[in-house]
Amino acid sequence: MLPENEMPVQEMENADLLAMEANVVQASTGKRFANYLIDLVLFYILAIGIGVVLALTAPGSLDGLNDENPGAGLMDRLITLLFYALYMGTIEAIFKGKSLGKLITKTRAVNEDGSTISAGTAFTRGFSRAVPFCAFSALGSPCYPWQDKWTKTYVVEEASL
Repeated sequence: MLPENEMPVQEMENADLLAMEANVVQASTGKRFANYLIDLVLFYILAIGIGVVLALTAPGSLDGLNDENPGAGLMDRLITLLFYALYMGTIEAIFKGKSLGKLITKTRAVNEDGSTISAGTAFTRGFSRAVPFCAFSALGSPCYPWQDKWTKTYVVEEASL
């Protein structure tokens, strides 16, 4: 295991490339965790709000998700993952790499060269988050989770842009 302040060679090369080409600073693990928590809480507030509206306007539409239905728990989790991926992709696409969490922590998702991410990249990042155990890939310092590795993006401090 590497000491806390050392990165694997490939990640160090990517971080050095980012720093040299765009002169930006990668967001800390703590800020990334704050982004995740803020965005997750907002997503669940939105999901609960949609559920309440559906229950009030079309009560029968939620019957398939009751506890008596075998597989309802799995179906609920799959639907939630899909909607979370769509939600995060849409938010990052509309706000050019930002979400509410990133707005609060003053960070932004950018391409390796420091340029603004495209809508396609935002949706790929969103669906990468739906991969089981993706959240655990963000553990460690520096924080370089799968949604960043697979899309060749970084979350950086806005002050460094």
